[in-house]
Amino acid sequence: MVRFSVLQRAAVCLVAALILGAASLPAHADKPLTNLGPVGPGEPILVTVGGQRVIAFYARERGECAVSAVVWKDTGEDARSTRVRLSLKPGQTLQLDGSQRQSMSLVCGADATTLALVAPAELLVTGISGRN
Repeated sequence: MVRFSVLQRAAVCLVAALILGAASLPAHADKPLTNLGPVGPGEPILVTVGGQRVIAFYARERGECAVSAVVWKDTGEDARSTRVRLSLKPGQTLQLDGSQRQSMSLVCGADATTLALVAPAELLVTGISGRN
């Protein structure tokens, strides 16, 4: 019998949810999915900031948020991704800096029950669609 850690189970659930969600989308969707949170364990935060896409989720481990985030360029042939994994105590933030001095943060909620996106309103209003 194979045993998975909480984070591995969350990752498998996230991938399955994304695959099932993608199957129900129109073939030529104009706008990428967006979920600014707050989210619970295993639920994804999905956002476009500038020309970069971010997907982040977490699992509760020992009263902390075990966060996994992937950032990639939304367009271009040289698109590369970066993965970040770390544990945040409740109230701590992970700051993700983008191009053109754009940054956003993920904050672990009280008792590690939520993960939320924190960013300047003008960045979210202009950056969500990825079309600046």
